[in-house]
Amino acid sequence: MQRGPTGYFSPISTVGEPARAFIPHPLPPEPPLELDGELGSLLDSASIAIGRLDGISLILPDPELFIYTYIRQEAVLSSQIEGTQSSLSDLLRHELDGAPAALLEDVTEVSCYVDAMQHGLERLKNGEPLSLRLLREIHARLLANGRGSSKQPGEFRRSQNWIGGSRPGNARFVPPPPDAVLDCMGAMEKFLHNDPVQTRPLLKAALAHVQFETIHPFLDGNGRLGRLLITFLLCAEGVLRQPLLYLSLHFKRHRSTYYRLLQEVRETGNWEEWLRFFFDGIITTSAAATATARRLLDLFATHRKLLAEESATVLRLHERLQQHPVISAMAAAQALGVTHPTATKALRTLEHHGIVREVTGGDYRRLYTYSDYLAILGEGTELSS
Repeated sequence: MQRGPTGYFSPISTVGEPARAFIPHPLPPEPPLELDGELGSLLDSASIAIGRLDGISLILPDPELFIYTYIRQEAVLSSQIEGTQSSLSDLLRHELDGAPAALLEDVTEVSCYVDAMQHGLERLKNGEPLSLRLLREIHARLLANGRGSSKQPGEFRRSQNWIGGSRPGNARFVPPPPDAVLDCMGAMEKFLHNDPVQTRPLLKAALAHVQFETIHPFLDGNGRLGRLLITFLLCAEGVLRQPLLYLSLHFKRHRSTYYRLLQEVRETGNWEEWLRFFFDGIITTSAAATATARRLLDLFATHRKLLAEESATVLRLHERLQQHPVISAMAAAQALGVTHPTATKALRTLEHHGIVREVTGGDYRRLYTYSDYLAILGEGTELSS
């Protein structure tokens, strides 16, 4: 179907050259999307895949154990899309023992992402609706520290921004002018609340993500918050009991396609191609997350069997590492309520079995990682990928 642009251009005031900002039409798309045939089947498959993922949260012995690191994995991936150089291991080491100076700014940004995500999920769990007020609140936490802390955290922008290029006149894309942001976001908020039409949650998440990225309502942090919006929406709609689905790995692996399709929606109304990409991401990411959870359960069971003849302290330390896979002897002693020598002995026992690995290479403030666990959860977060 030939649709045409999903908004209109408005001249904006610039110095010395013409420029136009793009103002999107409210959702849902007009004419209505055709969800018969292949696209409808793909939506159904995505719904089934995310249902299977949600179901696995019921058989996990401790869902919080997985969520702790899943959230951090997503924070790293989403921040890497924006150019940070922090890995999952860097973040976990920073939370335990501080970060190297060279990485401090990057890891701080990722830490803010974790805080913003956890805050938003807690607010939704307590019955707060997904609203503009909540999005601003989450944004304030997202930019609390780091490079974006001077970019009006928690406030819709009051100046023009642009994507690509050095100014609006040569930019790849210019979002709505600041005086149109509140109206655009208000219309999006109505759509999130099924006004003017009831919309299936996965379809709503796909459409709202594009709309948010097109409006680009903040001076900084739009990409990260736009990706968070997907998970927040699925949790708010009851599609997910636990926040186990994150699409940043899909977007990172197909970054050029992701940006191209966002722009195609704006310029030509090619929603169908975007939806195929989005639903395929839901399917592959849900399947991967389900497989990862099972792999981790198998890993823990294998290691538990390996440690069957060891002391209660060693077994408790192994359980602690399932929640916090980077640890020091001091942190282990505090968590387990044992002496520093006892904790050190337990860590060396785990090291002997090949379960933990010492990563600092020195005698002072040694850090140990649950290496197999981090290898599974860190897939895709490697900076070389």
